[in-house]
Amino acid sequence: MRIAIYGNSYQEKFFAYLERLFDALAGRNAWVAIDRAFYDYLCRHTTVKPKVNEVIDADSNFDAALALSIGGDGTFLRTAEKVAHRGIPILGINTGHLGYLADASVENIEDVVENLFIGNYKIEERTVLRVATDSGIDIDNPFALNEIAINRQSTALMMCMHTWVNGCDLTTYKGDGLIISTPTGSTAYNLSVGGPILEPTSNNIVLSPISAHSLTMRPLVLRDDCEIRVTTNSRAPKYQVSIDGRPFTFPVGTSITVCKADFAVKVIQHIEHNFASTLRNKLMWGIDRRE
Repeated sequence: MRIAIYGNSYQEKFFAYLERLFDALAGRNAWVAIDRAFYDYLCRHTTVKPKVNEVIDADSNFDAALALSIGGDGTFLRTAEKVAHRGIPILGINTGHLGYLADASVENIEDVVENLFIGNYKIEERTVLRVATDSGIDIDNPFALNEIAINRQSTALMMCMHTWVNGCDLTTYKGDGLIISTPTGSTAYNLSVGGPILEPTSNNIVLSPISAHSLTMRPLVLRDDCEIRVTTNSRAPKYQVSIDGRPFTFPVGTSITVCKADFAVKVIQHIEHNFASTLRNKLMWGIDRRE
């Protein structure tokens, strides 16, 4: 099996587990490629000697049966940027905090590897959003698994965001910004501004205003085959568009267009994984601590 490995540089507590991971893969005669930044980090800071067949760069042409993302949800998003367009499924191994996307436990790494090799897993396809602008400014990797967020650059000035859906005038949002979220991202930034939680494989997009200046502006759920266009006006000269946390600055008056990408992110889940248990275990859904 060909496996690509990505990770972050905050693994000090988990070096022993990583060594067990590479040993388990070697024991299975896996063909292993590793991201150069992660490989260099391990070589500099640990006694772990990654048993790998190839070190890959951002522009490397490679293929793999699956990718391992070692870290938290941020690492998973960065891994998705690099491999999702290749159709490579991703398993998130959690060495971060919440681990909503990175769901596999590093403490049971041998079991994780065993399940991969015997096929004891399922693959969920998650919607990806694509953003384009009329600004002429190049956007490196214009794809988002979680959300595309429009934010004001000045904390003192309100923004007006004229919004169209499939070419039809929807409304003008007035406030601090607007979040266009996938179902996967519904439990991220969208949730923090009062947006709804969506089942992660549903075929929807959510529009959620940030600090709306009107009580009539509420989150809106749309079909994911809609095209959304937003033109932003403000007394400030510029505003910011964040694509899964990656910020880009545009002149006020620039229009952005958001639509569903022509590929999905394939997320590997344990065969017994279900959305309800994730809500309970990760978000403490329904927990009542009253005595």
